[in-house]
Amino acid sequence: MIAFLYPFLLFALLALPVLWLLLRAVPPAPVRRPFAAVRLLLGLKDPENTPARTPWWLLLLRLTALAAAIIGFAAPVLNPKTEAAGSGPLLIVMDASWASAPDWTARSQRLEAVLNEAARDGRPSALHLLTSPIPASPLEFGTAQDLLATLPGLAPAPYAPDRAAWAEWLGGATGFDTVWFTDALGEDGGLGDVLAAAGDVQIVLPDTPAFALLPPSLDETGLIQPVIRASAGAAYTANLVAYGPAPGGAEVALWRATAAFSANDTAASALFDMPLELRNRISRIALAGVASAGTVALADDGLRRRKVGLLTTSSASETPPLVSPHYYLMNALAPSAELVEADMPTLMATAPDVIVLADIATLPDADTAALQAWVEDGGTLLRFAGPRVAQAAAEQVETNPLLPVHLRAGGRALGGAMTWAEPRPLGDWPEASPFAGLVVPDDVTVTAQVLAQPDPDLPNKVIAQLADGTPLVTWSRLGQGRLVLFHVTANAEWSDLPLSGLFVDMLERLAIGAGGQGATAADLAGQTWLPTATLDGFGRLGQPALAVAVAGETLSDSPRDISTPPGLYESASGRQVAINLFGPEAALVPLPLPASATRISLADTPPQPLGQFFLLAALCLLVLDILAATFVSGRLIGGRVAPLVLAVLLAGQPHSAEAQGQPYDAQIAATDTVLAYVITGDTRTDTASAAGLYGLSRTLFERTSIEPAAPMGVDPNSEDITFFPFLYWPVTPNQTSLSDAAISRINAYLRGGGMIMFDTQDAYLGQNTENARMLQRIAANLDIPALAPIESDHVLGRSFYLLETYPGRWGNGTLWVEAPVNLTAIDGSPFRNLNDGVTPVVITGNDFAAAWAMGEDGRPLYPVGAGMAGERQREIARRVGVNLIMYVMTGNYKSDQVHVPALLERLGQ
Repeated sequence: MIAFLYPFLLFALLALPVLWLLLRAVPPAPVRRPFAAVRLLLGLKDPENTPARTPWWLLLLRLTALAAAIIGFAAPVLNPKTEAAGSGPLLIVMDASWASAPDWTARSQRLEAVLNEAARDGRPSALHLLTSPIPASPLEFGTAQDLLATLPGLAPAPYAPDRAAWAEWLGGATGFDTVWFTDALGEDGGLGDVLAAAGDVQIVLPDTPAFALLPPSLDETGLIQPVIRASAGAAYTANLVAYGPAPGGAEVALWRATAAFSANDTAASALFDMPLELRNRISRIALAGVASAGTVALADDGLRRRKVGLLTTSSASETPPLVSPHYYLMNALAPSAELVEADMPTLMATAPDVIVLADIATLPDADTAALQAWVEDGGTLLRFAGPRVAQAAAEQVETNPLLPVHLRAGGRALGGAMTWAEPRPLGDWPEASPFAGLVVPDDVTVTAQVLAQPDPDLPNKVIAQLADGTPLVTWSRLGQGRLVLFHVTANAEWSDLPLSGLFVDMLERLAIGAGGQGATAADLAGQTWLPTATLDGFGRLGQPALAVAVAGETLSDSPRDISTPPGLYESASGRQVAINLFGPEAALVPLPLPASATRISLADTPPQPLGQFFLLAALCLLVLDILAATFVSGRLIGGRVAPLVLAVLLAGQPHSAEAQGQPYDAQIAATDTVLAYVITGDTRTDTASAAGLYGLSRTLFERTSIEPAAPMGVDPNSEDITFFPFLYWPVTPNQTSLSDAAISRINAYLRGGGMIMFDTQDAYLGQNTENARMLQRIAANLDIPALAPIESDHVLGRSFYLLETYPGRWGNGTLWVEAPVNLTAIDGSPFRNLNDGVTPVVITGNDFAAAWAMGEDGRPLYPVGAGMAGERQREIARRVGVNLIMYVMTGNYKSDQVHVPALLERLGQ
């Protein structure tokens, strides 16, 4: 199907017959007059002949060219879309949830087409994301052109939309049509009926089924990862990848598994049968090829099966098994931990997470030193009291470094024939206790315990106490690890605690052994949790947008929303839990759609403009007309045709920005200041890069003392990049991979002080775009330091111009530079002491080359923004480029200037 954006122009075709008659009459027929002197002209030849009438074939050629131009200006479109067809106000709503992330690029492109059509029709428009907060004001409409400028900043949220709240906000509003970009999941909350009552509704549906991961769990076979899909269909195999830190700290793929959906099944599971050491390093599991918050399952300590070491001694082996502390500990820990029972050297060789000492008072000096170093490196030492510990407390002179508190001599006996005191029950948990929320059984009592020496810091170390306030469990930090002491025995000799289920729960809360499941409602209750890292809609873990503490009850009961996004949360006691988007029993429910709505799929063939082809055909026909007219007039002879053909060819020759650069020449690069760009193999991208660096070099020449030579394109796989102070690297989806020699060459360049600006050019840096994925593959083997968004007081913002923003052709992307270290304030200066050097890598998605690009006449080659605001953005982009090059050339010179007052003061002294 073909449609026209400006169909009224087609009425001009009706004038073609009239034009035919007019052209046939020009030139007019000659008038015959008798003139005797004409006889003198007989026999002469006129070198220029003018025909009496225009040949019919020449008329047809001209009329065809005119018809092609008329059709071209009418803007024909193949497979036109009519989402925004109409004349009244248009409301565009997007679910913009986690399920929108996998095809967000397609949604954005379709949204842009809808807004462009609305702008051409002059329709008042409004755009709302259903995962955004509800506006305080009623529904208002603006111009579609203004909404187009906001598109680069839109992104999906890591939770589902609250359609019921939006339906209530819209209320009884009517008189507008709606285009609804939906995920086709969940309940509509009455939103469909509200939109249908307001006007025509067109629903844009996803073209791929939705998948999601439920929280992983452990059983006797290994780690189980459930996968669900929205609708039953054909058999399908989902590929899953477990990620975790490598020994160097970088995240790598640790294991792969598959989940096989049978036909008509909506649930499947994958088994990760992997070694314990690898399983304990898992930080997340993701569905390969589908990037969203719903297809990522975060892991925490609840997923780890800890390795617990029980230290054995000769005296412990002589204790009857049924009353041995190890018997109680092994029964409590065996379902949830990997147990190792051995002597100290053997335990250390197995690299346990926890070491348990049950009534072991003293150790050889070598074992004590080794155990202390192990705790300081991050281990957890769990100790239980008993007769030997109590006896050692009575004899101790110096504080034991492997105890969290200093013990008093002797112990405390409660109940029995020799004391009037009754056995004491357990008291309430202290506020910062990791046991907060656990239910204390009434029948658990303590008959004996060791006592802690009173100390000003003792209340901060108590995490469990008796009803009379005496400590039951204490802990403290030692280096990166922790010391924990139960002031009772691990068997039932001094208390009923080891006989209760509370004993197992307390060990799990201390992260001694994981139960194989994520945090339960009981684990979260009674505490407040602060988000330390949260997922975005694309399933990437990053800094939380709102770092506000959340009550455990809210975190466990309510669905995920803007205040409780999926991510990692930490309690006041330091425990960290993973909160995923879905619970263990979740399911994906298809969305009921209004029966009256028109349904459109994202998979529909996109519209294809044809106007440029008709205009090109008209131009070619006009060129033929020029040649035909000269032929008919007899002037298409000899050398006359050559200048004409040459003029036509030059008129049709496009301007090449590549001519603004120069071929790679190591000698020129070594003697002059030359800016370089990486050749990608994509002609359009390489042309823009050459024009961009040409424009930046010209700006530097006009505004600074730097006089760069013409820019060069380089291929890191075969050419030396050492000579260039600045390398612009546009990222495209089809770039060739780097060879080992190129990787070594680039790493040496970065270490030697060079700077590379990676530009994905898509304004969606960090999202799951093709360019972003290619950037990840390029950077995987490069020695790139930790990066962070540029700070407001970074040297780059004041190396020449004072900058607050860093826009390119796009203005919403973030500029990433080397993460600052050792940040300290400088007396008398508004700036901080940032990195003592130049960031080797700058990453952006703002397409700086297009903003910098100039032709040889000094005019910009690519549009930036709209109107004067766009020209202002272009100017800021040029200033960013000037600052970049000045920053590369001068290093931290500007940062050092803040020390001048202090240096002058010292010189004066």
